Amino acid sequence: MAHKLVIKRGKKAGAAPGTLVHVGEHNNAEVTLQVIDYDQHHLREFELHHPDDCADLLTSDSISWINLNGSHQVPIIESLGKLLQLHPLVMEDLLNTDQRPKLEAYDGYLYIVVKMLQFCDKTQEIRTEQLSLILSDRLLISVQEHPGDVFNGVRERLRNGRRQRLLQADYLAYTLIDAVVDHYFLLLESLSDQIEALEGELVTQPTPNTLSKIHHFKREMLLLRKAVWPLRELLSRLMRDENPLIGDETRLYLRDVYDHTIHILDTIETLRELLVSMLDLYLSSINNRMNDVMKTLTLIATIFMPLTFIAGVYGMNFEFMPELGYPWAYPAVIGFMLIVTLGLVLYFRRRHWL
Repeated sequence: MAHKLVIKRGKKAGAAPGTLVHVGEHNNAEVTLQVIDYDQHHLREFELHHPDDCADLLTSDSISWINLNGSHQVPIIESLGKLLQLHPLVMEDLLNTDQRPKLEAYDGYLYIVVKMLQFCDKTQEIRTEQLSLILSDRLLISVQEHPGDVFNGVRERLRNGRRQRLLQADYLAYTLIDAVVDHYFLLLESLSDQIEALEGELVTQPTPNTLSKIHHFKREMLLLRKAVWPLRELLSRLMRDENPLIGDETRLYLRDVYDHTIHILDTIETLRELLVSMLDLYLSSINNRMNDVMKTLTLIATIFMPLTFIAGVYGMNFEFMPELGYPWAYPAVIGFMLIVTLGLVLYFRRRHWL
């Protein structure tokens, strides 16, 4: 099934700002809260059933990462917003999964939206999921649409290494964004392999299915560009804006993610241009094939035109046609027709039309 570039907002249209209505893919999965609470010497991992159970973490001296799987439950998001004293517009954006990557600064916390992307080999489509981050002094909340993410490496580093535990929550937010951006490279590798295979098919034996694949990947690249392009502005603001929640050391690491994003955008533009050239090549090959067919038919018609004329002349039912009474007339006419045919063929070959 093709992706919708614009999500329907029928229930949201006309509602007051801050109205809590879920906009996005319908999901019946159970909402879970996974918590990693750590400091330099200790690390705890556990699950909670409701945001109200996180109240003790707000006053803790350790750093807490609360990962909420499932942004479709309005009561859960509302309880989380009340607990953290979030602005109504932030809670609205948490439920609206069609947000573009962005950064919004509020009193005491930052609200960050990025897109997690995965490529499905079976359907040849990009799966898009909104990731919302709420960063405060010693707390990071990540809100995902579905269970499963690209953060296993981050969790392992927290479990095995103490270096990251020495750093603040802003560095943890950086590692999550970095993991998302690094996964873009894997997605681009898969897309590049598929497009290269499609290019080989286009050169050897293009079919109408080839054209369908080209249009499909053009649409996927448009979706990918829509998800990645605003990320550049987001990272630029994180590096540039003077916000006490982002330390100077973290800004240096964010610069590296910014460079990766520029590289990804360049690759996306390269693949898009390749798909456009492949579409032009397909249309050119179809036109060339049509021209070859028309050329062949024209040559055949040209060869048969004088033969048809001769056959038409001697096919007339006139009583007085002297050639009809000659015994050698039939082979003479057939021979003359063969000579005309051979002469035309030689003439066409000499002109390189055959």
